[in-house]
Amino acid sequence: MLFRILSLIGLANFAFAADKLDTGDTAWMIISAALVLFMTPAGLALFYAGMTRAKNALNTTAMVVGAFVVGFTAWILAGYSLAFSDGGSLQKFVGGLSNILLNGISWKDLSGTYPMYVFVAFQGMFAAITVAIASGSVIERMKYSTWLIFAFIWVIVVYAPIAHMVWGGDGALLFDAGALDFAGGTVVHMNGGLAGLVLAILLGKRKGYGKIAFKPMSVMLTSLGAAILWFGWFGFNAGSAFGANEIAGLALLTTAFAPAVAAITWIILEYIVYKKMTLLGLASGIVAGLVGITPAAGFVDAFGAIIIGLGSSLIAFWGIVFLKKKLGYDDALDAFGVHFLAGLYGALAVAFLAVKDKDLLWDGPLKEHGDRMAQFLVQLESVVIVGIYTAIGTAIVYFIASLITGGARVDEDTETEGLDEAVHGERSINL
Repeated sequence: MLFRILSLIGLANFAFAADKLDTGDTAWMIISAALVLFMTPAGLALFYAGMTRAKNALNTTAMVVGAFVVGFTAWILAGYSLAFSDGGSLQKFVGGLSNILLNGISWKDLSGTYPMYVFVAFQGMFAAITVAIASGSVIERMKYSTWLIFAFIWVIVVYAPIAHMVWGGDGALLFDAGALDFAGGTVVHMNGGLAGLVLAILLGKRKGYGKIAFKPMSVMLTSLGAAILWFGWFGFNAGSAFGANEIAGLALLTTAFAPAVAAITWIILEYIVYKKMTLLGLASGIVAGLVGITPAAGFVDAFGAIIIGLGSSLIAFWGIVFLKKKLGYDDALDAFGVHFLAGLYGALAVAFLAVKDKDLLWDGPLKEHGDRMAQFLVQLESVVIVGIYTAIGTAIVYFIASLITGGARVDEDTETEGLDEAVHGERSINL
């Protein structure tokens, strides 16, 4: 099935007509998987922890790292099988159970030009970071035990079916429709960002939200986290070319350029609104640009990267500064504002910005007929389906995890004291 997927997106043109090990592709995919791993327990953990109040910084880090280890475990146990194996009569929506605990996959098996185990691990990094993204919406008030149970179930029940529908090969709903998602605009960022918003609404606002200032522990740590995320994102996007090839080079370029444009856009917006240009704004703009370019990285050129960088910053800035205040939800670290909104923009914009080159595009209206409006409607269908499934699935998993742990929210005394000391018995140093 994997060769069929690769042939559809044009990658079969580069190296192979049948599965055959290529050491260059293998080395690149192993490095890419390692880069994506580095994004979560290092990059995302620092990015989030720096924005958190000092009394909750260690808990925030633990939420991210815990989500990663639990999410990756869930992926190996069942998530991979549900995402990429044959689903039979349910193939439109979810895979089957034939590869539970990687049953039926040997260390000798290949995914195109590199080992199948490398593909499994690479995709597992995506699953794990997706659920970790959602933690940014609920820090400082969610029980750690509830969060870990939620993360495990969510990867299997919500993430895996969405990954299947978009990337699962012949017969999968959005794959067959020709939806373009190069590296996870819908599968990862819309999915994780919207899950965070649903959790934030169900949990309720933090004590004192809107009445007292919640000062970040260290914007320096957040900036360092953003830099690590940017570094790791080259594996995330360029690795999604599934080989050391021309498309990987294109994805690397756009992944470097779009965030730079987005960061410049963000600090200009800050100056217009607040008459200041902040380090936090630079870091936020970088991540918004990275999110926006993700679904388009291997489909657009430098001009497309500029438009996506600009638009990603505009919509994420609007979401954080205006929409959040207007609607009053407590998305603590703006997972929805950055990941969902910028991911949504990138997923839709790719229909109009993708280069009309059949060696780049996946099967769909744009590749087959050059029809951008028809491709936009496919993209719109994909974001609507992902949005509906994520919202409903996340709510269900939340109530299951909450029932298991006797409620999802920490008590008022714990929230006042801070989760670092009350939950983990540890204290961070306020840098």
